[in-house]
Amino acid sequence: MNQDYIKPDNWSLIEEGFDTSHVKSSESLFSIGNGAMGQRANFEEQYSGPTFQGSYIAGVYYPDKTRVGWWKNGYPEYFAKVLNAPNWIGINVTVDGEPLDLFTCKDVEHFKRELNMQEGWLSRSFKATLQNDVQVEIKTKRFLSLDLEELGAIQYQVTPINRDVDIVFEPYLDGGISNEDTNWEHKFWDILKVSRENHQAFIKAKTMKTNFYTCTFMESQVFMNGKPLLIESQTAEKSNRIAFRYSASVEKGNTYSIHKFGGYAVDRNHDKEALVTVSKGILEEAKTIGFDGLLANQKQAWQHIWERADISIQGDVKAQQGIRFNIFHLNQTYSGKDSRLNIGPKGFTGEKYGGSTYWDTEAYCIPFYMATKDQQVARSLLEYRYNHLDKAIENAEKLGFNNGAALYPMVTMNGEECHNEWEITFEEIHRNGAIAFAIYNYHRYTGDYSYIPEKGLEVLIGIARFWQQRATFSEKENKYVILGVTGPNEYENNVNNNWYTNYLAQWSIKYAIENIQKVKSEFASDFKRIHAKVNLSEAELELWKNVSENMYFPYSEEHQVYLQQDGFLDKELISVSNLDPSERPINQKWSWDRILRSPYIKQADTLQGFYFFEDHFTIEELEKHFDFYEPFTVHESSLSPCVHSIQAAKLGRMDQAYEFYLRTSRLDLDDYNHEVHEGLHITSMAGTWMSIVEGFGGMRVKNNMLSFTPQIPKQWKGYSFKVNFRNQILKINVGQNETNFELESNVALQLLVNDELVTIEPNNLVTI
Repeated sequence: MNQDYIKPDNWSLIEEGFDTSHVKSSESLFSIGNGAMGQRANFEEQYSGPTFQGSYIAGVYYPDKTRVGWWKNGYPEYFAKVLNAPNWIGINVTVDGEPLDLFTCKDVEHFKRELNMQEGWLSRSFKATLQNDVQVEIKTKRFLSLDLEELGAIQYQVTPINRDVDIVFEPYLDGGISNEDTNWEHKFWDILKVSRENHQAFIKAKTMKTNFYTCTFMESQVFMNGKPLLIESQTAEKSNRIAFRYSASVEKGNTYSIHKFGGYAVDRNHDKEALVTVSKGILEEAKTIGFDGLLANQKQAWQHIWERADISIQGDVKAQQGIRFNIFHLNQTYSGKDSRLNIGPKGFTGEKYGGSTYWDTEAYCIPFYMATKDQQVARSLLEYRYNHLDKAIENAEKLGFNNGAALYPMVTMNGEECHNEWEITFEEIHRNGAIAFAIYNYHRYTGDYSYIPEKGLEVLIGIARFWQQRATFSEKENKYVILGVTGPNEYENNVNNNWYTNYLAQWSIKYAIENIQKVKSEFASDFKRIHAKVNLSEAELELWKNVSENMYFPYSEEHQVYLQQDGFLDKELISVSNLDPSERPINQKWSWDRILRSPYIKQADTLQGFYFFEDHFTIEELEKHFDFYEPFTVHESSLSPCVHSIQAAKLGRMDQAYEFYLRTSRLDLDDYNHEVHEGLHITSMAGTWMSIVEGFGGMRVKNNMLSFTPQIPKQWKGYSFKVNFRNQILKINVGQNETNFELESNVALQLLVNDELVTIEPNNLVTI
């Protein structure tokens, strides 16, 4: 049974009624972020029930020592994880000496929580009866500023309903926090100094081992019925915590409120000695603009994002809410302003996956950022990998590779591998190919070749060297084979000749050779620089060619399909439809041994290759492979439904495509995999966008131009989206009977629509 307590709404997530069993899930769903920091939707006031406290700073991590039963050569020393940072949102509230705590209140009525995605803020309102029978009405609003990335703002209002009371606000900073997922109960933070000045407070801290210096800061101001009050605060200070107390006598019906500004200054962006001074400057700016001014700026900043990124759906509120939820969280997680940052699979919403970078970025996220932002944002994501090339070479050396072969990590913060499961770390090497594919995809879409001679070619060479060395010549097959791997389907480990991995290896080598030749002939000075650095010889290129031209691909003549791996047909091929629903999801109900022996596929594997390289195969081949593999797919990875949705749409199976779309867009909202309390699936959210734009819209790049084959689910009246293609903004509006194209540009754009050439003139509606 999926959860269904979130109210359908076009622009907001709305929860009505207070249910303690929903608290952790809502803390994930209603999370907020601004690219530089983020936080789960924890209550500002104290809460003694089950909760998962989480505030995170982008790029600040800790190398938690890997916990394994036995050590193997090449094993990562640590598992990097984003750190739960000092908490600045806390505002404890006492009413006539009784703490406000929703877990212990006698009664909570009219509880409403809203995440307004259009304007970028989170609010709560409710009426509570405390243990001392005082009734209060609470209204809160908070956001993390997109303009001032180090700043967040909170407005917290209390109105007594049934009698005059004394209310105390206690805004605090707390450095005594820890991660939910610590391996060894290690202390992650070293608190250096707790200080205050007037109504401002600061906790200066550094991370253990990685030595990131941070300053967590706050300042508060109190109001009665909207008018500022000058109240002297009392201070409570400990070695890792500081709180101010603002007491007031409040008559029944009056509103006592507090505005709290807080956030983090970090030595990634400032001199570590100046962090308190920087924090004071941020607070001064916040006070000058004020809560209402900051909120107005927030609305404007989000309006600017939605102007380009929105997908509008008519006639299906749940589908509309789903896609906007996905687009909203992608923009909260990564803004593209800092090329040192990347996109963690949970973003700022939880600690699973350590907040690290996976191949999800290259395979799923880059298309979204290319089309909804300026191309520099996607280029920054490619530069992230170039900046880590030396570490990728080092990672490969640890596993016995040489001569500049590069193996990019499965999981990383700084370029080093830090994943703590051997079958992933050593075997899931297909991630290397996704990085090469992203370079190709970026050039194909943006037309910007400059990245390749400047940076990308060195990455492609390192990857090609890895594939050539990783392949083994098989006398039996008289071909090169790739042994002992895990494909995207992590429900098979240590298999031989995963088709997707072999295909990517072959393609990566060919693509590297093609670009070496192009750069050599067209960018002579770049080629000279690269050649001197990587020491590439004709003899080595011949080795590469030999491997790529003689790669082995397992194939079944009986089924007329490429096999996911050599032993796939040895399995008992029982389709998912014959599984007892009570045994799903199998990753929570079955032993790992049973899963590995089963035919069940976690996510698109062979079909992932057909997604990347669709134009290498006929539509009949896609259909055969889809019909063979999809019935064995349990879709227990968040990355699975989107690929299947796109391919079902390509095959004209719109009912199935729509079903997969709903699953990817509402994966977290409806909690399909019963794990939303741990955080959201951020990187797969880009796949939701792809499901509409590439699936229903049929967007591709063909013959160096945009191509569309628009379709529409029967449940929708219409849908529209925009794409930025080579600095021209194109709006596509698909209805049940026609599609409109409109260009925001000064120059005409040629498109293929249903394989017919169409010219779109600037600001001129074209209807097909």
